[in-house]
Amino acid sequence: MAFLLDGNPLAVDVAFSHNNVNYPANWLRLSSAQEKKNLGITEVADAAVFDPRFYKDDGTAKTLDDVNATDENGDLVKDANGNQVVIFGVKSILKAKEKDTASSLLAKYDWYVVRKAETSKDIPSAIQTYRQNVRTACDTREKEIDACADTAALITLYSSKEDGTPNMTQYPIDPNS
Repeated sequence: MAFLLDGNPLAVDVAFSHNNVNYPANWLRLSSAQEKKNLGITEVADAAVFDPRFYKDDGTAKTLDDVNATDENGDLVKDANGNQVVIFGVKSILKAKEKDTASSLLAKYDWYVVRKAETSKDIPSAIQTYRQNVRTACDTREKEIDACADTAALITLYSSKEDGTPNMTQYPIDPNS
């Protein structure tokens, strides 16, 4: 909650003065609702905070799917090569992040693949299995994203159940952790 005095915000845990009276930093926390009211302090709800992955600053949902860019006249926008400019939607952005995550998980063990190509030395089976499971998890997560029909479904997907278990498929545990 936020507090206002004479239309001006009061910060919690910050001393303030009113009508030549100095109030300590902890006064807002320790005072009763009636004491605040008597002084003319009003309580206002904090501004809503929206998850920037899914919402614009004003609280409206971002577009889920990609759209063709248009100019102020509604004409399609082309790049320098004549290709249509596309504005990526939330789903494309989230799937790109999944690919980045999978790439970073795989990168730790890429040297095994290079060693195999250069020397024919086998990749340990635990590493092979892990790498395949990372790729499978990434693919499954992308499909889960695509299956969401609206913003609420995406938020649910990226949330956890009441018992704390995630709704979304999880990446495998690193075999060397």
